[in-house]
Amino acid sequence: MSTLSEAYSDHPLHLHHIIPLDFDSVRTLPDSHVWDTSDHALESDDRSSIPTVDLTDPDAGKLIGHACETWGVFQVTNHDIPLDLLGEVESEARRLFSLPAGQKLKALRSPGGATGYGIARISPFFNKYMWHEGFTIMGSPMDHAEELWPNDPQRFCDVMEDYQKKMKELAMTLMHLILKSLDISEEEINEVVSSGGASTALQLNSYPFCPDPNRAIGLAPHTDTSLLTILHQSTKNGLQIFKEGVGWVLVSPTYGSLVVNVGDLLHILSNAQFPSVLHRVVMKENQQRLSLAYFYSPPTDFYLSPLPSNSTQIPLYRSVSVRDYIGIKAKNLEKALSLIRI
Repeated sequence: MSTLSEAYSDHPLHLHHIIPLDFDSVRTLPDSHVWDTSDHALESDDRSSIPTVDLTDPDAGKLIGHACETWGVFQVTNHDIPLDLLGEVESEARRLFSLPAGQKLKALRSPGGATGYGIARISPFFNKYMWHEGFTIMGSPMDHAEELWPNDPQRFCDVMEDYQKKMKELAMTLMHLILKSLDISEEEINEVVSSGGASTALQLNSYPFCPDPNRAIGLAPHTDTSLLTILHQSTKNGLQIFKEGVGWVLVSPTYGSLVVNVGDLLHILSNAQFPSVLHRVVMKENQQRLSLAYFYSPPTDFYLSPLPSNSTQIPLYRSVSVRDYIGIKAKNLEKALSLIRI
């Protein structure tokens, strides 16, 4: 069975789409990072906000299903991820991104690699660079941690591995609730959630201090490939999601809550009942912003197609393996879903 890393290795990137800017040495915004941000003013008013679901609520499953259908995103509270662990992971991410640029480059993602330090994989699809640096983890980050901290790699690894373990448990809980809202059987749910082990990734994101935030963008609009993404935000604003008929909605960080959004693979499984939410990160403050994104998907050899609960409807998508869909999206960021439409 192929791994998520191997799936991405089929689509190598050029180094200029991997190496971040040395943000500490920049005093003015380079032309390469200047965006037309006129549509930032199109953000909806504060009365629009995504749903929040308490996982201890007896109706949590029904509320989550409704949030997935109407928004494609929600915040979850009482999720059993210890708040001190969220703090530790954020602290370790801050320690990583605070390293000198030359030190971080020792853990640079290779052209055909999927893990390590670098800029967002969506970068080749845009003619300007994003004000972003990231670090991707799949499993143990020991090899890269030894390059970053030769004398103390274990501390970083222990925290990240503990976080991934707990996030996987939460992702499986959420997937059970989401799929149950589609009225499919437990057996069918287990085929998606427990079929041979999931493909997962943890993405640490840093949006450094920016000398001209009004003309930069942290992350360009995109949807996630995953079944679902679970995001922890630091205290700084920046994440926006797009809702039809409303516009760009700011998702402000709320202490103790996590943001969960639908990805392309869940959109396919639901036969488009759940929208794969378009989102972006705008630069709002002259301060560093951090986020931690956990991506959860089936194994790469798993074949996706609209679930049986939608058998009364005409399937909108043909069957496609996770690995093949990753390949389609690696070449066609915005058009990937349309290319598997029946």
